[in-house]
Amino acid sequence: MDQALKLRHTFDALFGNGISRNLPKDIKMTFSKKTGRIKTASHQDRLLCTLRIDGGLAITTYCAEFLLRSRKFRENCVEVDGDAAPFVERGRSVFCKHVLWCGRNVRVSDDVPVLFQDTIIAVGKAVLSAEMMYGSKRGVAVRIRDSLKSSNGESRV
Repeated sequence: MDQALKLRHTFDALFGNGISRNLPKDIKMTFSKKTGRIKTASHQDRLLCTLRIDGGLAITTYCAEFLLRSRKFRENCVEVDGDAAPFVERGRSVFCKHVLWCGRNVRVSDDVPVLFQDTIIAVGKAVLSAEMMYGSKRGVAVRIRDSLKSSNGESRV
């Protein structure tokens, strides 16, 4: 199987059928010298995702912007309120009390894009599932891994 097709099938399996149609056509991949497996995927010298050993994907905010073009992908996202948005942009965790809306496909340990006013501000790992986020007003909902602003405070967009 073609490696690019394999990557697209992985996106469809993790985020929903047809999601991979929104990915750019000219994706460059790096491979492991030992195993020959895909390590990373990039577009125009910007990282899209890193493939995990367990078969998952660690997507970046850049990749999430492509995927958000599909309405179906929104079911994998979490939306936060205005109080939390500046902190989340700087890489801080999302707390349950700041979650306005959560897609029904959000599960524990999934990669979750965080939205504010329909714009992606960060990507992180869900600590709770969608049902648990709605049921709780305390605790961490999403641990942020990649945000729009770098550590020195400059915007990366």
